[in-house]
Parts: sequence; structure tokens; C-alpha cells
Amino acid sequence: MPGPIQSIERAAAMLRLLARGSGHHGLAEIAAALGLPKGTAHGILRTLQRVEFVEQDQNTGQYRLGAALLHLGTSYLDANELRSRSINWADTLAARSGHEVRIGMHLDGAVLVVHHVFRPDDTMQTLGIGAMLPLHATALGKVLLAYDAQLFATIRRDELTSLTRRTIVKPAALERVLTEVRGAGWASEAEEYMPGEASIAAPIRMPGGLVIGAIGISGSVDRIQAANRPKATLVDQVCHAAEAVSRALSAEN
Repeated sequence: MPGPIQSIERAAAMLRLLARGSGHHGLAEIAAALGLPKGTAHGILRTLQRVEFVEQDQNTGQYRLGAALLHLGTSYLDANELRSRSINWADTLAARSGHEVRIGMHLDGAVLVVHHVFRPDDTMQTLGIGAMLPLHATALGKVLLAYDAQLFATIRRDELTSLTRRTIVKPAALERVLTEVRGAGWASEAEEYMPGEASIAAPIRMPGGLVIGAIGISGSVDRIQAANRPKATLVDQVCHAAEAVSRALSAEN
């Protein structure tokens, strides 16, 4: 088997060093601590800067951990906490609604599915944990967009992908829908992501009200909707589950 890659080992050691103490270290200090020539240490730091794992203070010249690396760690912890606090309520929602349940959070301009519960029937299903879903065409994504103005501003700069003939691709139209989502406290879509399918979702909040994720159900349009509207009983079940997960997160924190 190939041996370890020295440059990666050195980069990892450098990141561990920057995570210690004050979190601010000069080039000479980093090089001395790791037993590296200054030129080698500087090359590694420049590479880590390029991928935003390290930042340099323009006034002092010292280095610290970068926002991208901190975001990776925060995303990992948030996803695992969100999943662990949601499992029981997701199972209950699937049993009560008769539909598959997904829990999602934002990652890299999409919805990351952190937990998925199958429909309580014997039909063929595929586990969706780790799947990336479009923000603008799913109920989960609409919830995340509705409560994150910066995220919406980011995606509206790009062309929204049309996935079906019902997908909302005009930013102004999507903005109106998101205003309705905030007013109602839940989101829905019908055949915007996949023909013949619909979904409902509601926000999961951290203490203080910050929305960090969403929980929702999906299934065939005729089972999710009645008279072209999401069934009220299903909306109530989804909202109740979202509130329960939010309470569980608040109790933990």
C-alpha cells in the first residue's frame, strides 16, 4: 500500500497548531513548532489560504483557522445533532402520515438530507441520506430559503434550473412564495421537483428562533393534496413534528 503523503501530514499538523491557544500564530512560530523551514511552512500556509482553511491577519501577519474550515466543523456537528434530536419525531411523523420523511439542512447551495425515514409500506424505496436536493423546487428548500435572506440573495443571482414544467424559475415569483411560507410557517410544492410527487415541510429552530433545518413529508400528489391544496391534517402533522424537534434542540442547548 502507498505510504502517507508528507505534505498532507504537515498541513494537518499546522491546522492542529492553529487550533491551540490564542489561535493566532506567526510564520516563524509555526515553522519552529513543526520543525519546518520557513519557505516550506509558508508554501503550506499559502495553499491552505487558497482553499480558505487558513486566514492571515493583514495587520499583524499572523495566521488563524479560516472560515471554510470552521464551517465544515460546524456543519458536521449541526447535522449530527439535528439528526439525533429528530429521529424519534421523524419515525412518528412517518407512521402517522403514511409518507416518507426527510430532514434537511443547507449545504453548498442545496438541501442536504441528514435523515430519511421510509414510507411505512412494502413498496420499493431507496435510502436518501446524503442526497442533495434543489432549494428552489422542494418544500424543504423553500423553508430554508424563506428564513435566510442571504441564502436567497445568493441563489437568485444564478439561473434557477427548471426541473419540471411547474418549477418556479423566476426569482420574483419565488420571492412571493417565500413570503407566503414565512406567513404560514410551512412550505409545500406539487410537481416542481418531480412529476407526480408533492411535499410539505416546516422549519426546525434552534434556541432564539434561528432556523437550522427543516422536516417534511413527500409522496404522490393525490395523497398529499386535496383540491389542489396540501391536506390540512398532513400540514398539522408536519408542523407538530417540526415544533417537537425544535423543543428537543432547545432542551439540549
